[in-house]
Amino acid sequence: MAEQREFFFRRLHSLLGVVPIGIFLVQHLFVNHFVVYGEEAFNTAAGFMANLPFVLVLETLVIYLPILFHAILGVYIVFTSRYSTRRYGFFRNWMFALQRFTGIFLVVFIAWHVIETRVQIGLGNAEADYSLMEGILTSTPMFWFYVVGVLSAVFHFANGLWSFLVTWGITQTPKSQRISTYVCLIVFLAVGYLGVRSLLAFAYGV
Repeated sequence: MAEQREFFFRRLHSLLGVVPIGIFLVQHLFVNHFVVYGEEAFNTAAGFMANLPFVLVLETLVIYLPILFHAILGVYIVFTSRYSTRRYGFFRNWMFALQRFTGIFLVVFIAWHVIETRVQIGLGNAEADYSLMEGILTSTPMFWFYVVGVLSAVFHFANGLWSFLVTWGITQTPKSQRISTYVCLIVFLAVGYLGVRSLLAFAYGV
């Protein structure tokens, strides 16, 4: 019974990492990328998202609760997983290690980001606009903290997508797994570009 429950929770953990968390990450970075077209373009995009009907309910059910569950179970997995170096090669061992490392780092980064943005907005100390992120990212240490955080989140999603495809039986053969490796690399590069390009625009106006 305990093994079945753990199997279910791990499958749910894998699923939530892609849907809805992964989809939200891509959408979030896509909206942020409007900043490259100017302050007004970003404020319009951010305002549209902030004014969606039942936005607080949607954020809680689709973003915060899934991320909280994924984070708690993820930390448990990090400290209880056993990994076979004989079954997987050098590259996959590194991907496994980086997945765990970025997961732990993201617990800190996401908590900090939420406190600096959503909590401050909820307390009435800030508006969900260009000036909020500009103020945060003009600090050089904070800018690099966000660069590492965004790239960690994108890597965690892209590499987790590869694991999701294996876990759910979509890519079973070595050839299909090699193809999915390249696909996930393209996802990392494309989404990572959106994220870093937006940070540069907020911090340096470029």
